[in-house]
Amino acid sequence: MRAYLDWNATTPLRDEARAAMIAAMDVAGNPSSVHAEGRAAKMALEGARERLAAALGAEGADVVFTSGTTEAAAMALAGRGIACAPVEHSAVKVWCDQRLTVDRDGRVTVDDPAQSTLQLASNETGVIQDLPDGLWASDLTQAFGKIPMAFNWLGVTCGFVSAHKLGGPRGVGALILKKGTDLPAILRGGGQEQGRRAGTENLIGIMGFAAAAEAAQRDLAAGVWDQVAALRDALESRLTAVAPELIVAGKGSPRLPNTSCLLTSGWKGETQVMQMDLAGFAVSAGSACSSGKVRASGSLQAMGFDDQTASSAIRVSISPALAADQVNRFADAWEKAYSRWRDRNGRG
Repeated sequence: MRAYLDWNATTPLRDEARAAMIAAMDVAGNPSSVHAEGRAAKMALEGARERLAAALGAEGADVVFTSGTTEAAAMALAGRGIACAPVEHSAVKVWCDQRLTVDRDGRVTVDDPAQSTLQLASNETGVIQDLPDGLWASDLTQAFGKIPMAFNWLGVTCGFVSAHKLGGPRGVGALILKKGTDLPAILRGGGQEQGRRAGTENLIGIMGFAAAAEAAQRDLAAGVWDQVAALRDALESRLTAVAPELIVAGKGSPRLPNTSCLLTSGWKGETQVMQMDLAGFAVSAGSACSSGKVRASGSLQAMGFDDQTASSAIRVSISPALAADQVNRFADAWEKAYSRWRDRNGRG
């Protein structure tokens, strides 16, 4: 039986999101239309906006629905000369000057918050950052639903989130803006989303997003991620006991409760991913948006790891749905593969 340990790449659709999306399919109107059907659609849209804002702790902020974090990041960052660190997601780095410095534990130093963007939590290592007050933007995608956070407390102007990282549908996200923030529209045409993003809103996806966000916050409040953290810690302890050279990237920093970035210098990450896949376990060699590209992780290189070590990374990101025996079976499979690699390379 297969086990899914790639939660940071995408998550299964929650039952609550599926039910909300099915209900939204019966909403016939366009939210921009003024007739009764349009008003019903508009009411559903604005209700979802309020629910997402509440789940994000962003009451009073502007919530602009997008196709995902990639679009939201482009809206906030394009053409602004914003500084970032090499540990950011590629959707952020493409718009920024990568001049912020990173230490061995993955922590970033920000010199000018108003002209910088900094992720709250890393998709690769799980490292959680201390966001400076007055920061222009933050990628909240991996943190939302996994750790306590509220946009209104973070002291940032813009935030990005995506539905499919917390049990919502793919292809929908949001840009969160401090009230009064002026951003020019990238997609122009209609006046949707307060004139910030033209195009008929994806009401089905948006309703699923709001329902998933609420469910994710309920899980967080119930302590399910504390249990995940205990499983993650036990897994890391077991593997490092078997493989003394194994490095857990970012272990010296606060991390997301579910994320382990494991480095075994000389043992290619892509090879490990394939071996684990054949054994019935889904893990990745880093960000899902860059996996499959045969090169070392820029994030890990920025943290000071050499090419060989950075190229050995696998990311294990577990979920509340994963049972302890599944994690233990993964550890068994990894240990067997490690033993074969060690013997072939004369490290036994």
